[in-house]
Amino acid sequence: MDYGKFKYQSQKKAAEAKKKQKTIGIKEIKMRPNIDTHDYEVKLKNMKKFIEFGDKVKISLMFRGREMSHSELGMKLFNRIKLDIDETAKIELEPKFEGRQIIMVIAPK
Repeated sequence: MDYGKFKYQSQKKAAEAKKKQKTIGIKEIKMRPNIDTHDYEVKLKNMKKFIEFGDKVKISLMFRGREMSHSELGMKLFNRIKLDIDETAKIELEPKFEGRQIIMVIAPK
C-alpha cells in the first residue's frame, strides 16, 4: 500500500470525525442583586435559549460596595433561578462565593 495514500485517507477520516462532533460552549450571564423583574425575565429567556442550543450557562452575580453585607439577596435570586429553570436544565455547579461574586453553572438535561 502507498504510504502517501494511507496518510491522505487517515487525514480525511480525521476531518470527517471532527466535522461531526458537537462542541459544548459556556455562555455567561451577569446579574446584580437588585435586578428588576423585566430584566430578570429577559436574562432567564436568554438562559433557556442557550440551554436549548446545548450550551452550558455560567451565571455570575456581582456585588459592589455595601451590597456584600446583603449576600442573602444573591442566594435568594439563585434559588429563584433554580425554581424557574428546573424543568429544562440541571445545576452542574451549586452557587458558591468567589470573592465579590457568586457563581453557578447550569447545563442541559
